[in-house]
Amino acid sequence: MTMADLVIIDDDPDNLESLSEIMLAAGHNVRIGHNGQVGLHLVEERLPDLALLDVEMPLLDGPGMAYRMFVRDMGLELIPVILISGIVDLKEVAAQVGTPYFLGKPYRYAQLMALVNRALQERLPPHPTRTLD
Repeated sequence: MTMADLVIIDDDPDNLESLSEIMLAAGHNVRIGHNGQVGLHLVEERLPDLALLDVEMPLLDGPGMAYRMFVRDMGLELIPVILISGIVDLKEVAAQVGTPYFLGKPYRYAQLMALVNRALQERLPPHPTRTLD
């Protein structure tokens, strides 16, 4: 797998640091943010190859960020999104966001890397099934 440009958004500093270190060690370029508003700024600044988003965050959550990326132009709607969360209904939230890529917390390193590699190969952008705002 070639190096990719990743945006990782999570309000938990420990999760953010852990994911960042894992992706950097795998050879990827990483930009981080602590909520969806910062995430939107990062993806508008430079389109990433993949966005890894926590679901529950203050100000703007992961599904809300994915929805806003979808409705804007400039190619933001084409960025694959991985939702990472410990919420019980993660599969349903991923279906609403329209992404096939989601991973429950806690997760294993091998699961994370397999999903990131799959998303980077397939590059399927989300297609929300409903307004998330």
